[in-house]
Amino acid sequence: MKEKMVIREKYLKKMIDSKDTEFIKVITGIRRSGKSTLLLMFKDYLLKNGVKKENIIHINFESGIYDNIKNYKDLYQYVKEKIKNNKIYLLLDEVQNVESWEKAINAFKVDFDIDIYITGSNAYLLSSELSTLLSGRYIEIKMYPLSFKEFLMFNKYDESNLEDKFNEYLKYGGLPAIALIKNNDELILSYLNDIYNTIVKKDIIDRNNIKDIALLENIIKYLFSNVGSPISSNKISDYLNSNKIVQKANHQTIDNYLNMLEKSYIIYKADRTDVKSKALLKTLGKYYVSDTGLRNIILGFRNINEGHLLENVVYLELLRRGYKVNIGKNSDYEVDFVAENTHTIKYYQVTQTLSDEQVKNRELRSLESISDNYGKIILSMDKSINNDYNGIKVKNIINWLLENEE
Repeated sequence: MKEKMVIREKYLKKMIDSKDTEFIKVITGIRRSGKSTLLLMFKDYLLKNGVKKENIIHINFESGIYDNIKNYKDLYQYVKEKIKNNKIYLLLDEVQNVESWEKAINAFKVDFDIDIYITGSNAYLLSSELSTLLSGRYIEIKMYPLSFKEFLMFNKYDESNLEDKFNEYLKYGGLPAIALIKNNDELILSYLNDIYNTIVKKDIIDRNNIKDIALLENIIKYLFSNVGSPISSNKISDYLNSNKIVQKANHQTIDNYLNMLEKSYIIYKADRTDVKSKALLKTLGKYYVSDTGLRNIILGFRNINEGHLLENVVYLELLRRGYKVNIGKNSDYEVDFVAENTHTIKYYQVTQTLSDEQVKNRELRSLESISDNYGKIILSMDKSINNDYNGIKVKNIINWLLENEE
């Protein structure tokens, strides 16, 4: 199923801005988040801006056309035969399917006048060995499923009945192809199920030669069920063993599986940080799913814990906006998100509603306990709440998602 060619301007701009620099451009993200379509958009941009077709080499390694390219030698030979004397733009999609592909990339940079763009659906693309090999010579462009603003654009929705559309976004997630099959629940569920199975099989089980598939699947269910809750390998092990879900789950194996899941981009980990000292704390980080639709296809669509899903949406949006996102501990208080970039730090609390006085006071106390002067924001689904409490801003989540990026 081809994704809808709606321009994702933020990502395309990053590619255009880095065009003709010496850096290799590496586009990463979960399967079907739009990386292949982004390459096509960039190819279209090149053609419209004077680059001749014969000076663009575009290879999608998931296509059967390129089955004969098995390793770096095959790749080098194929590209070499296509190159004349002009500058070449090389677009390689899902390049991790080629054995030792990085050796070919190095050779291209040495031998030809070439601008290289590559995509991959797992973080092994930028493994520690490869990062060392390409040190200082690549730019990573992290691609995520659709933001809520993009979701409205892809579906050609206006901004009426926004809460209904936001609930649809929470339910089905933001994978671009969902926009092609809207209003057809059966097809949407089938598509999400297929994507989930492909990620788990290709990017996790096959790549890592996993034998205990039952353990992996139960870890995924546990993580999806506990989005936004403090988690450790000990907690997962205790739960699985005490409930006799698996015969024996040791901490090291669980840690390994968690690492594999992160590398497939199906989950993200937010580490815990001390707000005052800024030191990372080793215990009890939180995990968030890359797409709420994938979570719901496994756990079901009826019993959605909206509070935690709201937190998940805010976490992903902060990543899209370029922040490094941790969870905060400040003495006895928890801060949902500490979002930091090169310019500023912002603190966020996320809650379903502030209508309960006890909840409101709890969320305010967490932010009031922070003594610095950086921005402090509470996000909730309450509609008429654009209030300030002693400098703490209170915003509606939907309005915040539709704001121009901070």
